[in-house]
This record gives sequence, structure tokens and C-alpha cells, in this order.
Amino acid sequence: QVQLAESGGGLVQAGGSLRLSCAVSGRTFSRYAMGWFRQAPGKEREFAAGISRSGSGTNYSDSVKGRFTISRDNAKATVYLQMNSLKPEDTAVYYCAAEWSSTMSPDPKKSDYWGQGTQVTVSS
Repeated sequence: QVQLAESGGGLVQAGGSLRLSCAVSGRTFSRYAMGWFRQAPGKEREFAAGISRSGSGTNYSDSVKGRFTISRDNAKATVYLQMNSLKPEDTAVYYCAAEWSSTMSPDPKKSDYWGQGTQVTVSS
């Protein structure tokens, strides 16, 4: 069993930055591709960023590319999402996800485990 716990959400002004963390339990963290998804009120959950199990490959949605950076520390079993130049439309609950795969799929149905989510609110 794998458990994921996000932290780092909060309220920030437009143009500001936040760093999300996701701590993962279990001895097989390095065998999972990891990703961040987000869900705004009344909208479907959408892919934001993904990182391969080795950390050598990353992928981003067009809406966050160039502003967000995903990284992982396999020794600490933690994945991060550095969010810069935040916009009000980035407001959402952000979820960490793990997929038993070498690379992260942008399809949330492919994820095997999920965290409980952390709220990010960007004020204008």
C-alpha cells in the first residue's frame, strides 16, 4: 500500500509563488511515476505536471508550462511542485498522484494512488 500526503498549499497573491510537497510512504517510491493534478470548483480534475520514476523526464500541461516545475527526491520519497507567477485561474485543490509506470500519464484514470489534496488560492 502506498500513501501520499500533500502539504504547502495556501493563499497567495497573483504573481506570487508556492511550493507544494508530497511525501510518499512505502519502499517502492522509485518505481512510480509521480504527478500533480488539480481540480477547481465545478470542473473536472486536470493534469498539471508529471515526472518519470527516474526523475529524468517531465511533462506539463500547456496552462502551467514555463511557470511550474516538478521535481522528486527518491531518497526522501518526496515529490515537489514549485509554482511561480501564479494566476487566479490556478486556484484549485492540488492532488499528488502515483502511477505504476516509468512515465506519468496525463489521464487521471491511469493513476493508482492519490493524496487527500491541498488547497491553493490565488487572489487577484
